[in-house]
Amino acid sequence: MKTSPNTMRIGIAVAIILGTIGWLAYSGYGAGKSYYVTIAELGGMGDKAYKNTLRVEGFVQPGSIEQNGTHVTFVLNEFESHSPKAPTGRLLKVTYKGTEPPPDTFKDDSQALAEGTYGRDGVFHANILQAKCASKYAPAQPGMAPAKPPAAPAANPRAAAAAPAYPATPAPASAN
Repeated sequence: MKTSPNTMRIGIAVAIILGTIGWLAYSGYGAGKSYYVTIAELGGMGDKAYKNTLRVEGFVQPGSIEQNGTHVTFVLNEFESHSPKAPTGRLLKVTYKGTEPPPDTFKDDSQALAEGTYGRDGVFHANILQAKCASKYAPAQPGMAPAKPPAAPAANPRAAAAAPAYPATPAPASAN
């Protein structure tokens, strides 16, 4: 059985398309991976630290934030500043150069997560920056009352008195 030139061209085109899709899937899979490491683990990774996309979490050192537009330089500590371990915590200088400004919750002592690459200069070069508000997630101090949810706005007392306690039922339709 002889194949026509048209069938041969279609077969080659399908093979090229499938090969391209396979190559894009394979290369995209590797580019999308990032390893989560602590500041302490980052120091012990060796050459792997310089070759991979990493995610590092820590607490923003108070007074270390230097912002210039969307670019921010700061220092991460592995412990919060009010922790007794903070003076012995490992520090990591981070430069963030992203297209978005840092989040509003990015402040001194906030928990931050930086994603990017670790340079041989000892600086972490982030292109994604996330932050949690330090005060919202702080544990309650012993003897303190639990936090109360925000109060609902006060309703108009006259409107509340005029409104029925349950919804009114519609009147039955007449059978005329």
